[in-house]
Amino acid sequence: MLTLHTAPCVRRLWDGEPIADGGVAVDGDRIAAVGPLTDLLERFPGARVRQWPGTLGPALVHEGPLPDAPSPRERVHEVLKRGGGAVTAEHVTDPELRAAAGRVGVAVLERVRPVAIAETGRADLAVFTEDGRCVATVLGGRLVHRRA
Repeated sequence: MLTLHTAPCVRRLWDGEPIADGGVAVDGDRIAAVGPLTDLLERFPGARVRQWPGTLGPALVHEGPLPDAPSPRERVHEVLKRGGGAVTAEHVTDPELRAAAGRVGVAVLERVRPVAIAETGRADLAVFTEDGRCVATVLGGRLVHRRA
């Protein structure tokens, strides 16, 4: 089922031009379209709509060591809570930590790369409020973190 993730502000790139009252159409694990919500609703009638507060953009790359937590799963979850969708390989050398990242869909990168929302690209998204709190992280089209 196709899902429209919508927000008052959508950014394809975090430092790019915002799309006011925009959305991202996600079909499975891929981005089908990005644009103004009115256009997406017209193009994808009957799509499930998820409305988020704040700004919706690409999931981030967590560049440093993963946050401390009692277990590998919880360390990965701390990355998700910060809007991260990828980590660098140098910081996940422990097999249990790498497995925990893989189970939830966190990408393990050899080097940092720019993040962007691109049509046909993997649907890795993050939503932040005005005060910088991450309220949702979507990886491969799946909601993997949601702040209550």
